[in-house]
Amino acid sequence: MSEEQTNVAAEATAPAEFDWNAVGKKAEVYSEKERKEWETMYEETLKSIANHEVLDGVIVGKTSKDLLVNIGYKSEGAIPLNEVRYNPDIKIGDLLEVYVENQEDKGGQLVLSHKKARSLRSWERINKALENDEVIKGLVKCRTKGGLIADVFGIEAFLPGSQIDVKPIRDYDVYVGKVMEFKVVKINNEFKNVVVSHKALIQEEIELQKKEIIGKLEKGQILEGTVKNITSYGVFIDLGGVDGLIHITDLSWGRINHPEEIVKLDEKINVVILDFDDEKKRIALGLKQLTPHPWDGLNADLKVGDKVKGKVAVIADYGAFVEVAPGVEGLVHVSEMSWSQHLRSASDFLKVGQDIEAQVLTLDREERKMSLGIKQLMPDPWTDITLKYPVGSKHKAKVRNFTNFGIFVEMEEGVDGLVHISDLSWSKKIKHPNEFTTIGAELDVVVLEIDVENRRLSLGHKQLEENPWDVFETVFTIDSIHKGTITNLSDKGGVVSLPYGLEGFAPTRHLLKQDGSTAKAEETLDFKVLEFAKDQKKIIVSHTKINQEVEEAKEKEVVKAKKEDENSTKKAIKKMKDSQEKTTLGDIQALSDLKTEMETKSKKAAKAASEASEDENK
Repeated sequence: MSEEQTNVAAEATAPAEFDWNAVGKKAEVYSEKERKEWETMYEETLKSIANHEVLDGVIVGKTSKDLLVNIGYKSEGAIPLNEVRYNPDIKIGDLLEVYVENQEDKGGQLVLSHKKARSLRSWERINKALENDEVIKGLVKCRTKGGLIADVFGIEAFLPGSQIDVKPIRDYDVYVGKVMEFKVVKINNEFKNVVVSHKALIQEEIELQKKEIIGKLEKGQILEGTVKNITSYGVFIDLGGVDGLIHITDLSWGRINHPEEIVKLDEKINVVILDFDDEKKRIALGLKQLTPHPWDGLNADLKVGDKVKGKVAVIADYGAFVEVAPGVEGLVHVSEMSWSQHLRSASDFLKVGQDIEAQVLTLDREERKMSLGIKQLMPDPWTDITLKYPVGSKHKAKVRNFTNFGIFVEMEEGVDGLVHISDLSWSKKIKHPNEFTTIGAELDVVVLEIDVENRRLSLGHKQLEENPWDVFETVFTIDSIHKGTITNLSDKGGVVSLPYGLEGFAPTRHLLKQDGSTAKAEETLDFKVLEFAKDQKKIIVSHTKINQEVEEAKEKEVVKAKKEDENSTKKAIKKMKDSQEKTTLGDIQALSDLKTEMETKSKKAAKAASEASEDENK
């Protein structure tokens, strides 16, 4: 075989180059050009990604543990389901932001994280949500003081209790673990604080509902509502998106202490619209108006003067309200509780809850008012007053009150009398009754006068004894002298305490003592009676008069002694002139004896006057 033939045979028998790309594939064969076109098209479907990049992917699959997410890369990535707990409604086809942790791990798997992606974009999204007033979702993680903590975009946000719902929430724990929609209401970027609200989502809708409901309201309309809140002043009713208030006075025709006596929380009741305000969206409701007014059912035969039984509902200072039928009350004024004229509180006579009987005094069915009286069922003590307390009769009375002019005493319940201050004592001058007795003390009195028409008794106390001034008139006669003590001094004079408890008055000019000084308080001296007026119970006395009379007596004694001396001298001279005999030694001796006798008499008179003056000073 030739060399050329050998080469041809070798080429024919040599195996062709092995195409590894065709292994396992169908027999179709692509040209080189077609292959390049298909490879270019495929490369264009793949994204160019880098590690630590945040991308948006599409959920293409879901297992019991993971979500499969396609980010346009040559392989899908897996996201643990616990990273999307906040959104239980997530499904295949939804977009999900992911963070590329690794394009390919040891197993060739793309590693993604949704939690990290949320954290990186969370503050950007939170601020964007606040700016655009967007609705966002979050998972309520736990309860805290004053509200709840929610996970929003991986950030812990505060949900205040007042922003959970439009109605008050009593149990916050029921919201823990739930996914809720929120609106961002406040962000503090400095302290990384976020406040969200669920109430804001439904507020606008509720406002629209309120306008729609209020627009359909009419006074007198009856609606069904739910007791939403109970306060001391009334009950708030939820009318299906709008609240109304039943004031405590519109809950029942009768008196109640607290609305809880009539309704219970969450109870459904029928109410009637009493009034509403379009601008302030306030609705006044009534419950008692659904039942007939108790006054309409009041016995038609009831009239003034009839007796009724009832229970004391309310007590005030001025009277008591008595419920004579459910929702029908009458007022017993304090003046109609007793015949006594003393103004006292109604609580002194009645107690709340007490069953009583009263008489109808006035009855106005149109105004729905009734006044009652209790004292009318008791005997009027003034009916036979002249028989029980005739003029001149003596009694014991109880001191009730003082005035400047006298003492009011009570003879019995409903019978009062006045003892004038001038009728308390015959002898003592009393400035105020509290100097004489005390409130609540017993006082003996005598009836002086009866005024039946005005229900007044004039009483006296001093009249129980004889008038001592009749006796005093014989003791304190004009010019009589008595010991007295000055108890009080004024510009006009001094009050002098005299025997038997009497008081006299000495004008200032009658208080001068013998040495020229004025007597002082608490000083005891002799006083002469200058004036005694029994009717006015007035005694005028003087100390100065006594001194003046002593001085006058002294002067009279001296004058008398001088006159006697002069008379004796005149007689002696006359005797000498009448004598016709010559003077002898014996005559001279007689004249000398007469002179000595006259001097002795003059000295005795002067000594007597001096001794009288000394006794007066003592």
